[in-house]
Amino acid sequence: MSSQRSSPQSSQKERMLAGEPYQADDPELAADLLRAALLMERYNASSVADGDARDRLLRELFGAVGAGVVVRPPVYVDYGYHVSVGAGTFVNYGAVLLDVAPITIGADVQIGPNVQLLTPTHPVEPEPRRAKWEAAKPIVIGDNVWLGGGAIVLPGVTIGADTVVGAGAVVTRDLPPGVLAVGNPARPVRQVVPDEPRDP
Repeated sequence: MSSQRSSPQSSQKERMLAGEPYQADDPELAADLLRAALLMERYNASSVADGDARDRLLRELFGAVGAGVVVRPPVYVDYGYHVSVGAGTFVNYGAVLLDVAPITIGADVQIGPNVQLLTPTHPVEPEPRRAKWEAAKPIVIGDNVWLGGGAIVLPGVTIGADTVVGAGAVVTRDLPPGVLAVGNPARPVRQVVPDEPRDP
């Protein structure tokens, strides 16, 4: 992992934001983690009876939130500011959005309960892992995707628009648009047939 020594003048946060290996044991990153943890705590304890307050907290926690987004608490993040959610998206209970790198969720996405979107990576080699180096790769979820309950999306994965990922699937590689993918690792099993046009 020679890139660990590539930018000695960069802060650990700058390294993280650039997608380089970094060490999370850093005061600047610790402050960002604390900010997210406090907002997450407030959001997860918010009342369903006060939708406006809940929406404000979500918009403070996440980097971008489109109109009509619903995120059922509890939701768990690392930093929050790397999460972007498009209009009309629904996120069910227990989502884990580990956003060391950006997590971009499109419009009209359906995310089942206990789905995990995991951007962090750790070295396979034991010594840099012991030295607490880590990195991350972005995740992109296209418009109108449905992630079934308990699905796990690993670092660096892009899922194309209109694709359905079955419950419990582990997505280790990019998925094309408009397929049904199941299993571990998730593999496309058929094309998703779009709805037939209807008379107005």
